[in-house]
Amino acid sequence: MSFLLGEYKDGLAILVIVVLNALLGFIQEYRAEKAMEALKKFSVPRAKVLREGRIQEISAQELVPGDVFFLEAGDVVPADGRLLEAANLRLLEAILTGESVPVDKDPSAIIPAEAPLGDRNNMVYKGTTVAFGRGTAVATGMETELGRIAGMIQRVEAEPTPFQRRMAALGRTLGLIALAIVVAVTLLGILRGEHPKTMFLTGVSLAVAAVPEGLPAVVTITLALGAQKMLRRRALIRRLPAVETLGSVTKICTDKTGTLTQNRMTVTALALPVRDLDRRVEVFSFSGEKPASLPPAAHFLLGAGALCNDAVLTPKGEEFSYIGDPTEGALVMAAMQLGYSKPQLEGALPRLAELPFSSERKRMTTIHQVGGNCRDLWAEFLGRGDPPPHVLFTKGAFDLLLQACNGVWVNGKIEPLDEWRKELEQTNGELSQAGLRVLAVAFRFLAALPQEVTEELEKDLVFLGLVGMMNPLRPEAKGAVETCRQAGIDPVMITGDHPLTALAIARELGLDTGRILTGSQLDGFSPEDLVQIAEEVAVYARVFPSHKLKIVEALQRRGHVVAMTGDGVNDAPALKKADIGVAMGVAGTDVAKEAADMVLLDDNFATIVAPVEEGRVIYDNIQKFPKYLMATNLGEILIIFAGILCGTPVPLAPLQILWINLVTDGLPALALSVEPAEEGVIRRPPPDPKASLFAGGLGTHILWVSALMAATCLGVGYWFWQLGQPSWQTILFTTLVFAQLAHVLAVRTGRIPLLKAGLLSNPAALGAVLLSLALQLAVIYLPPLQEVFRTVSLTPTQLLLCFFLGSLVFWVVEAEKWFRCPRP
Repeated sequence: MSFLLGEYKDGLAILVIVVLNALLGFIQEYRAEKAMEALKKFSVPRAKVLREGRIQEISAQELVPGDVFFLEAGDVVPADGRLLEAANLRLLEAILTGESVPVDKDPSAIIPAEAPLGDRNNMVYKGTTVAFGRGTAVATGMETELGRIAGMIQRVEAEPTPFQRRMAALGRTLGLIALAIVVAVTLLGILRGEHPKTMFLTGVSLAVAAVPEGLPAVVTITLALGAQKMLRRRALIRRLPAVETLGSVTKICTDKTGTLTQNRMTVTALALPVRDLDRRVEVFSFSGEKPASLPPAAHFLLGAGALCNDAVLTPKGEEFSYIGDPTEGALVMAAMQLGYSKPQLEGALPRLAELPFSSERKRMTTIHQVGGNCRDLWAEFLGRGDPPPHVLFTKGAFDLLLQACNGVWVNGKIEPLDEWRKELEQTNGELSQAGLRVLAVAFRFLAALPQEVTEELEKDLVFLGLVGMMNPLRPEAKGAVETCRQAGIDPVMITGDHPLTALAIARELGLDTGRILTGSQLDGFSPEDLVQIAEEVAVYARVFPSHKLKIVEALQRRGHVVAMTGDGVNDAPALKKADIGVAMGVAGTDVAKEAADMVLLDDNFATIVAPVEEGRVIYDNIQKFPKYLMATNLGEILIIFAGILCGTPVPLAPLQILWINLVTDGLPALALSVEPAEEGVIRRPPPDPKASLFAGGLGTHILWVSALMAATCLGVGYWFWQLGQPSWQTILFTTLVFAQLAHVLAVRTGRIPLLKAGLLSNPAALGAVLLSLALQLAVIYLPPLQEVFRTVSLTPTQLLLCFFLGSLVFWVVEAEKWFRCPRP
């Protein structure tokens, strides 16, 4: 419309703003995509298949249904398949189920059709990893579990953010208001005898003023700056609206494995039979104590666990990682923490024979030679003299291993098992109830190495003790959960792990464990019932991708702004559905990262707290834009309407209106985007997602500030007009500019007075105001600009009067904040 009416400069300015808005959004998201590409590790897995009667290695992409493929420890499963053969095969299926413990596979198992994925022991799934053993499977087709999850992701519609919903509503409202203004002002002026073209230009100018067209650009710039700040705090923003959404989050649904926990098994407890004044099984909390802090039997227990073991430790920087079964890796790591490296142990007690783990026996046995070079070590373990020639170590499930024992190792002596059975069973139950994975260890002395190693050797064992393991919390997770609570955000843990394990982790985190739901229980609820129940539940266990999606949807229907964190493929649909999906950048799968709005570059749940705080600051700053722009724009509209009703000529020329729009809505408004955080922003509750843009007193503020501006500016202009002063319109024009610049300073802080927060805390805002003042003075005093903007030079007294009346807005808004500011 500006171009059609010959206002080419204004039309060009609006066009530039539109292009700038699109360009900024594109650049930010393009950079995020490039950063995501750098995070990805492109690798097409290989598959060993039976083709033309011989084993060939091909790209996994070339597999077809019916192909027979072979698996070994360390392989990534190339396709979903039905097992044909398996030898001690155990798979890590955490990316699909969330369980960090390997799953035993059995090709002969008969599984019900409705069995959950984690219980389908005769199947292998694409993307999972072979932790132990070997197997053969036949590819079952294109409908893989990963494919089903991908389909769920495609069907999920991303939700608009609360701010996007508010802005959409504001846009519709302002559009109608702008049309109404054009019609009303034009007709009212024509009825008063004004020239139709003048009144139409005035109406269009007011419509431009009513619609803060700079708001999308300012918001985009603010979000882009916020995204850069978050990147410095280890959070990569992939979609700009997520920056603001973080400040509005009310629920964080977090996966357990790899997000709250370290995604590695760790020994946390040792249980040993002890006899002093009484008979008991004592549980020692284990965190890598020095050898002197634990009894010799504990050293013997961990040494035996490390020897009856196929895991290998490898250096990883200053730390160690393990290759093999996570449970066995935890035992080797625990022994090393006590000073016993696996090479040292195997050098002293070399392995001579073994009975590998099997899912039927649920245990593993190794036989070792006791050489002369282990005398000191053996004395440290057993506290006795000459070592026996051979020793057998067995580790496995408590119940089956206890059946193979007839004695218990107590204070360096063997006692009858029957005296200890009840205490041992009770301790095993307590450790299991605490969510620990429990392994039992036993041994027996052998006078000679048997000619044939059979299961007959796993009899008459001496029970040594219990080892409790768990996937431990990240050290900072508990503090991060507490910080979320202080911020008014409720954490919800959603995991595919066992309910007892979930319960133990939840208690350690301090989550509400009053009610825990499993995936099978969720299936029994209707969507309406789940909406009611979801508010009361903080822990979900044994859930699958569809369940996570249901939980997020139920919370959203309840009115919550939901963040979902996760790292596995199974988290991706829920990550996309959530108001903000947060993926792990290091351990997270590419599927999860692509579905997420934000990626944590250090996989640290605590890192999300910093972006939440930054999101609160950005939310506050974005709220200041409509607070400032709409109050000033409404003030201009009231001045025009009231001036026409009072009988004055049109109080502001069309170009003056556009100038005010350009000078006061430009740099000063943009400077609000870098306003620093107000004190205690993270301890405030999140904004109500159901509230409108004008909630919280914003609408009232816009009305009374615009009325104050209109009354002050029109009052002084009307007075000078009555006196016959030709400068009346310039005085009104200048007073309005000063009032709007005073208002931008006043709205820099929302809850505490600016004079208390510090006038110089945002130099950009102060600089923008001073620059705008200089431009306004140029319009008043430079003759070429006076002709364009229809202004006259003001006397020093008149200028001071304009400055004084304009600053009234600042002092009144500051007084309101002083009145509302909480007293210490």
